[in-house]
Amino acid sequence: RGPARNSTKSNAKTMRAARALLGKALVIIEHNNKAVSTPSLSAVGAASKLGDVTALVAGKGCGAVAEQASKLKGVSSVLAVDSAEYEHGLPENLAALVKKVQDDKKFSHIVAAHSSFGKSVLPRVAAQFDCAIIADVIGIKDETTFVRSTYAGNALATVKSAKDPIKFLSVRPTSFEKAAAGGSAKVESVAATGETGLSKWLSEEVDTSGKVDLTAARVVISGGRGLKNGDNFKMLYEMATKIGNAAVGATRAVVDAGYVPNDMQVGQTGKIVAPELYIAVGLSGAIQHLAGMKDSKVIACINTDAEAPIFTVSDYGLVEDLFTAVPAMMKKL
Repeated sequence: RGPARNSTKSNAKTMRAARALLGKALVIIEHNNKAVSTPSLSAVGAASKLGDVTALVAGKGCGAVAEQASKLKGVSSVLAVDSAEYEHGLPENLAALVKKVQDDKKFSHIVAAHSSFGKSVLPRVAAQFDCAIIADVIGIKDETTFVRSTYAGNALATVKSAKDPIKFLSVRPTSFEKAAAGGSAKVESVAATGETGLSKWLSEEVDTSGKVDLTAARVVISGGRGLKNGDNFKMLYEMATKIGNAAVGATRAVVDAGYVPNDMQVGQTGKIVAPELYIAVGLSGAIQHLAGMKDSKVIACINTDAEAPIFTVSDYGLVEDLFTAVPAMMKKL
């Protein structure tokens, strides 16, 4: 029993020493001044593989967000900045703040989710330090070596950042586990850096339809050109309502044709999703679309063309006219 206890203590000591050699990561938290976004939960999960994690929460009236961030597992400290210039997340104002925080705290890694928010802020900060960004990271091998997809997801590149003193990473949310509650980090208030005057918030249009967010839905039903027009998407909306916690997506071709709004686009240039179930209806499965949904747990498709590429990534496939198959499925729900 004695040697076993010594072995346990030795292993614990080794793990602490190994962690001490790891870096210090700053995660830029995306939020709506009420709660941490789902992509940022994944960014925290990814950053925890790099060492100690500090979360930066900047907004207006964002105390609840800072409190939530402090309770995430893996977060060792939270830097909170409550000021009007950060209320709407303007990237120019945030970049100036991150620059100041980095000058003061000297992080080895600066991480954000690979979302519109992260892709707007990170480049502006990295340019000020003359460092490159490693974008759309789907795997972390060590402090300097990362895996990212390329060629629309048809190849994986393992890249090593050896010279840049600061590693800037945008991480794909669907590739990392979301940070869970269970932490108890200290929240530290940080001074604001003020307005840069480089951009101005004018207005926003908020979706009040109550639709489930594509990136958070348990089930995603996407339609392609096979639906023929926007009115036929009503079938998919009805199916999503019957299933519950389901969202409706679309291909780029359908969005470009004006059938549905562009916030429904799934794919390389749209949203990347990884639901428990992805149902592809009347879409062929172009490479760019597959890049946005192939990490889904289960994929099912309906298409009249048995040779369509979508069948190569599907767990279940039905060769049938969607106008026959979808109504038949609806009767079973």
